[in-house]
Amino acid sequence: MIPIARPQMGDEEKELVWEVLSSGSLAQGAKVRALEERFAAFIGVPHAVATSSGTTALHLALLASGIGPGDEVLTVSFTFIASASTILFSGARPVFVDVEEPTFTMDPGLLEAAITERTRAILPVSLYGQPADMQAIGAIADRHGLALIEDAAQSHGAEVGGRRSGTWGAGCFSFYPTKNMTSAEGGMVTTADPELAEQARLLREHGMRVRYQHDLLGYNFRMTDVHAAIGLAQLAKLPANNARRMEIARRYDAELRGVITPTVRPGAVHVYHQYTIRVVRRDEFAERLRERDVGTGIYYPIPAHRQEALRGLGYEGLHLPVTELLTEQVVSIPVHPSLSDDEVATVIEAVNAVADELGPIEAAVPA
Repeated sequence: MIPIARPQMGDEEKELVWEVLSSGSLAQGAKVRALEERFAAFIGVPHAVATSSGTTALHLALLASGIGPGDEVLTVSFTFIASASTILFSGARPVFVDVEEPTFTMDPGLLEAAITERTRAILPVSLYGQPADMQAIGAIADRHGLALIEDAAQSHGAEVGGRRSGTWGAGCFSFYPTKNMTSAEGGMVTTADPELAEQARLLREHGMRVRYQHDLLGYNFRMTDVHAAIGLAQLAKLPANNARRMEIARRYDAELRGVITPTVRPGAVHVYHQYTIRVVRRDEFAERLRERDVGTGIYYPIPAHRQEALRGLGYEGLHLPVTELLTEQVVSIPVHPSLSDDEVATVIEAVNAVADELGPIEAAVPA
């Protein structure tokens, strides 16, 4: 079976982890600071705050931006639930807008109609390695005086308009094992705003600037040096691994047929955390690929506003036609950098064969 993901760990990760284990200093320390500095430089911002996960990065960014009870945050439903649940954790309410069909990301044309007197922030999701339209969304946020928090959990190194994901407002990254780079588990908040970074650091460590002096009620959202050691080795490999993902994606673009392949936003660099196609009879399509030893993933089969965890919050009548269509059509195929050329050829052959069996798909959003 060709897996949908294959995390790569080498001697570099092992050596750095052993260095930390041998030091006897395992908690947040020098390795975390080094990862923060190098990741900030990679993204192109002055500040990065390491966290225990991508979810805690989002939670911290919301709290550090002053989001709280009674506030509304505009976001999307075609995403992992953390994009919405962290808004709820902060005491605010997610207001869902639909996504663009070609790019799977927030439709800027729908934002201003969704803004109310309670709106305090916009939280777009840069999905599958494709950056959201951060230029247009950022302009809207500026015009209305709203905080901007990019869920960049899947877009390490992605760019739009010559700027990397994570350089608008606050960027929130995940280092989960399947991401383009991993620290086994962890996350990062990036920003050019020194006050936001300082508030995030304070909230991350129980509200402490001075040990055992708690200026406010905070959290334990810290990353350990063990995790940071893995992250440092992975960050060094990220440019080459992203290049391999893009190389595989170009081959898929050229050779797949009968499916809708990803659309890259003009002026964007897509880093293909996932290579997600749209197909007919999606579940059957995925099963037939598995029968041909090609792993798949469905990200995401149930939109956030229809999750059981959000039942009773007033989303029952919400209709997001593009989101709802995509959740029935999307399936991701292997694109990780450890794929061999022969494995890529096998994936192409399998997708084309199944598309021939089940028929081609037409791009159409119902009214």
